[in-house]
Amino acid sequence: MTTTLRRSLSPRDLVVSGLLFIGPLAPVGVFGVLDARSGGALALVYVIATAAMGFTAWSYARMSAAVPRAGSVFAYASAGLGRAPGFVAGWMIMLDYLFIPSVAALFVGIAAHSLLPQVPVWLATAVAIAVVTALNLTGVKVAALVGTVVLAVEVVLLAVFVVAAVVVLLAGGAHRPWLSPLVGTPTAVLGAVSVAVLSFLGFDAIASFAEENTGSPRQVGQALLFCLALSGVLFVAQTYLAALLDPVPSAQLAADPSAQDSAFYDVLRASIGGWLSVAVTAVKSVAPAFSAMVAQAAVSRLLYGMARDGQLPAALAQVDARSRVPRNATLLAAGVTLVVSVWAAASDNGLETLSSMVTVGALTAFVLLHASVIGYFAVSGRDRRAVTLVVPVVGAAIAVVVLVTASPRWRWPWRRAGCSRPGRPRGAAAGRVISSNRCPRTTAAGCAR
Repeated sequence: MTTTLRRSLSPRDLVVSGLLFIGPLAPVGVFGVLDARSGGALALVYVIATAAMGFTAWSYARMSAAVPRAGSVFAYASAGLGRAPGFVAGWMIMLDYLFIPSVAALFVGIAAHSLLPQVPVWLATAVAIAVVTALNLTGVKVAALVGTVVLAVEVVLLAVFVVAAVVVLLAGGAHRPWLSPLVGTPTAVLGAVSVAVLSFLGFDAIASFAEENTGSPRQVGQALLFCLALSGVLFVAQTYLAALLDPVPSAQLAADPSAQDSAFYDVLRASIGGWLSVAVTAVKSVAPAFSAMVAQAAVSRLLYGMARDGQLPAALAQVDARSRVPRNATLLAAGVTLVVSVWAAASDNGLETLSSMVTVGALTAFVLLHASVIGYFAVSGRDRRAVTLVVPVVGAAIAVVVLVTASPRWRWPWRRAGCSRPGRPRGAAAGRVISSNRCPRTTAAGCAR
């Protein structure tokens, strides 16, 4: 065993990891609720949400360059605020990275069970966890290569949607005014931004690979900013086109919450064709497994960093001599993922509980990240420029507002169409119950990511 990670991730690999975690089709699952809340100004909502998350990306870029260590927010808070706040920050971000793969794998199990009812959900979920764990244990380069292929499929599918949407709009015109997705009242738009921001949760996983990138410490921050900007462009483009194609007015969606969950798929079926809806459903049934792969790799680096600093058992800081990955930390993360997935599948409110923990963990960690920038640069005197104080203060305020205002119903980033909350399938999936009437057993139209 050794204690040194291998530097093998290029800037492209880092961006792929971030995009895989977020998912190029993330707005699909929240399209309806954003349309209803914003009064149809979906593209404007994502423009503002991207800018809002830019404050957090800036703080990550500053700290990843100053403290280029595995452990992400744990390392940054430890350097900027001290060991105790660093420990808290580590556990907060761990809620995000540790529980996201649990539910991602569970959704893959649900999708497999819907296609092959004879295969139990728990078995398909366990297989998904085993596959992503095996990929992570082979080394970051192999996992990055597989992730690149999966991401390419998602991007191609998104490109097909964009081309098809443009053709339909040019041939038949739009159902709404061309500028309507970019215009809205401030109150409605800002109310929807608190939901849209959650689509970006996960881009920060790039910072976990700070000791495995091939370039300078600034490379991680640059990948973070690029990933956020690219995601924003993709989100704005798809929501703008989908809004123009939507024959259902946003006011009607607001009056019928049961139709919000499957709104994007309804648009595809009505305006382009059921074949694209099926393709999106198929891809989004598999894609969460690879988001889980990135999340598992990220949490293993967090466990590794905390163990190396004496905050967790030293065994978790051991690195495999051949693959140069933290094997023990990866196996522990896989075990926890499996246990949590099985629990969530069996619990009536498992998904809702995990979604709240993920949101609270991620946003609290963001607040501590911004505080770390202030502590490391401004308080210490390393950099007392106004921007070093203003940007993290604004970023922390945004995180607090989102944390307070985000409705529990929309805290889970993998919201499935047709399932408004655990225990009550609605909308397009209401009549497609597989083995019970609980949300985890319904045939989903797709996952938000």
